[in-house]
Amino acid sequence: MKKIIRVAALSGAVALALAACGSAPEETEETTGGETAASADYKACMVSDAGGFDDKSFNQSGFEGLTQAEEELGIEIASVESAADTDYTPNIEGLVAENCDLIIGVGFLLEDPIQAAAEANPDVNFALVDSSFSDADFNPVTLDNAKPILFDTAQAAYLAGYVAAATTTTGKVATFGGIAIPSVTIFMDGFADGVAKFNEDNGGAVQLLGWDKAAQTGVFAGNFDSQDDGKNIGQSFIDQGADIIMPVAGPVGIGTASVAQAAGTVSIIGVDADWFETTEYGPIVLTSVMKEIGPAVFDTISEAVDGTFSSDPYVGTLENEGLGLAPFHDLESKVPADVVTKLDELKASIISGDIVVESDASPK
Repeated sequence: MKKIIRVAALSGAVALALAACGSAPEETEETTGGETAASADYKACMVSDAGGFDDKSFNQSGFEGLTQAEEELGIEIASVESAADTDYTPNIEGLVAENCDLIIGVGFLLEDPIQAAAEANPDVNFALVDSSFSDADFNPVTLDNAKPILFDTAQAAYLAGYVAAATTTTGKVATFGGIAIPSVTIFMDGFADGVAKFNEDNGGAVQLLGWDKAAQTGVFAGNFDSQDDGKNIGQSFIDQGADIIMPVAGPVGIGTASVAQAAGTVSIIGVDADWFETTEYGPIVLTSVMKEIGPAVFDTISEAVDGTFSSDPYVGTLENEGLGLAPFHDLESKVPADVVTKLDELKASIISGDIVVESDASPK
């Protein structure tokens, strides 16, 4: 129940997390293909949230890191998709019963079941994408067998907000979320600040639909799976004049992309992965706010196999390339050269600390 309470209490915050740990390998002798005796006996497992592994977003990115570990480290893997929140605990328990050495949960909503499993199974290692761990009063806690890996996504979303404001032709851009949880609102906070920065620098009046950062209120689908909801929300923004939309809602956003494509004059900003590469809507994708979840999952599994696991949190940032803004691909001509230069300057200022992108959800 702690997570349900938190969703209501922290609708304007975000903490992203990915974690993994593992027991030390018994042997390090190389075998065919770089596989070691220890890695051959290692089993890494993953459970998705309700978005599933084909969400074109963070579940898919995490799964790609898992399969990369299978191919390159020679380990055994197992995975299970969740269709609803009620699947999380039994899915995790099932993986424990399968003798997984490491179990990775993908998504903020899996914090409670992953934490409970980690506390009940100290000899099994756990990882969590998009959340850290906390007690009943939401105070952070450290679990020796679970490593949070967090992403300060607001930094990259800030750049997306700036480029959206710089390239809109209607003077209106939009964003919305799947559910009002920290790993969603952190995107929206950064996006809002990027739009505000463009207006400040250029005396502009670009309007942001769908999110009021100060009030921490906005538009949410209430789920991460209904493409029909994405279509309805997207069409509402288009009817209000928005010509660039950033849906932070997993597969719900694919529905938004479909109505944007039909409109003919509307662009999409993807999230988590490069939507130009992962969806069928590449020609209308202006850019994407990317979290390098796949590489983080792979690195965490690799460290677990090597016996170098630490429960110290990892935080992905622009500086360490745990975050990034995807190329403009087919819409490169839509972004003026001076805006590209400005984005480079803003990125450098964020990395240096001259610009601090603030969100209640940013990792502390």
